[in-house]
Order: sequence, then structure tokens, then C-alpha cells
Amino acid sequence: MALDKATFKLRTTTAIIFAIVMLAGLLLNRWSFILLFTIIHFGCWYEYIKLMKQIGAVHPLMYFVLGLLYITMPVCMMISLRLGLFGSTASTPDSILKVIPCGIIFSIWINDTMAYITGSFIGKTPFSKISPKKTWEGTAGGAILAVLFITLIGWWTKYYTLTDWIVISATCAVFGTAGDLLESKLKRLAGVKDSGSMLPGHGGFLDRFDSLLIAVPFVWCYVYFFM
Repeated sequence: MALDKATFKLRTTTAIIFAIVMLAGLLLNRWSFILLFTIIHFGCWYEYIKLMKQIGAVHPLMYFVLGLLYITMPVCMMISLRLGLFGSTASTPDSILKVIPCGIIFSIWINDTMAYITGSFIGKTPFSKISPKKTWEGTAGGAILAVLFITLIGWWTKYYTLTDWIVISATCAVFGTAGDLLESKLKRLAGVKDSGSMLPGHGGFLDRFDSLLIAVPFVWCYVYFFM
């Protein structure tokens, strides 16, 4: 199939801008982080409400409660990780508090990218009817490579232990994939391809952060109880 240069240019431009904004929000300071995730929070909520209205089978009070669990809770947990609001992180220097949130984001990015690349080359076995393009080979390859890369980066930077990074990256890979499937199911029920159009060529907020929303609570629990 011939390359659509206009589409490729649009997707590439959007991806570059998206990466710059994300990295700025993650790395500048705690206020840029809070601002970034406040925007993500309300962007996801806006699209979630639209999806629920299109699905139409759920009582408004029920989808409001589910939205609090699906969107608001993970965003608050992510911010609490960055601010060091609990347990052993309370006395952690601000520069180090950036590490775990960045680790979560990078784990998900690497997992998604490597799953796509691996699946494109060797993917044969369908992973789920919910997302026909996913394969077991791609999913496994993405998870393995994400764990490998993040663990090596953790070893190189000397932040936290190798066990911590193996657990965090593996958790992001497994539950991030679950988050992607959950959002795909919601879109299928709503009869739409993308959750929104805020990111030209890449869909909406939920399309970009579906993996993060499901992975963060599990990483948060690990950090709170075991680190």
C-alpha cells in the first residue's frame, strides 16, 4: 500500500508536539506536572462522557462513579507519586520524585511501540476479538522489550532497584494492554473509531492515555506497599 504522505506528515507532526508537551510537563517542575495531568484529566472525562452517551445503556450516576474510578483516581495517584504524598516518598528529593512517573510513561510508550513493531514483523496469532490488530507475538514482544529497556535504564541511572523496575515495567505492560483493550471495547460499544479528535492523526485523549489509566493504580499500590 502506497504511503499517504499527508497522513504521515500529520501523524509525525502531532507525535513530535505531543512528545515535547509531555516531556515538558513531566520534567520541568511539579506545577507543570499538575497542569499536564489536569488537562489530561478533563480531556479524558470529556471524551468518556461522550462515549457513555453514545453507548446509552448505563445510568448517568453509574457512569459518573465508574468515571471517578477509571479516570480521576488514576490521575490523582499519578500526581501523588510525583508530589511524594505518602509513605517513604514523603522525604524524597523533588528531582527524584520525577523518576517513577517518568518510568511509568516510558514503560507504556516502549511497550506500545515495541508491540506494534514486533507484531508487524512476526505477529500471526490474534490476541483478542476486541482489538483484531493485536497479536500474541506483538503483545509478548512489547512486554519483554519494555521490561528489558526500562530495567537497563534503571540499572544505568541507579534509581531504585532492578526488582522495582522489573515489577513497574511489567505491571505497565500487562495492565497497560488491559487498559487499551478496555477502551477499545468502549469504542466498539459506542460505534466509533476514536474517542476524540484532539490529537490529529492519533485520536483523542482516551486513545492516548487508556493504558496509563489502568496501569497507574497497580504501580501506585506497589510503590506504596513495597518500596
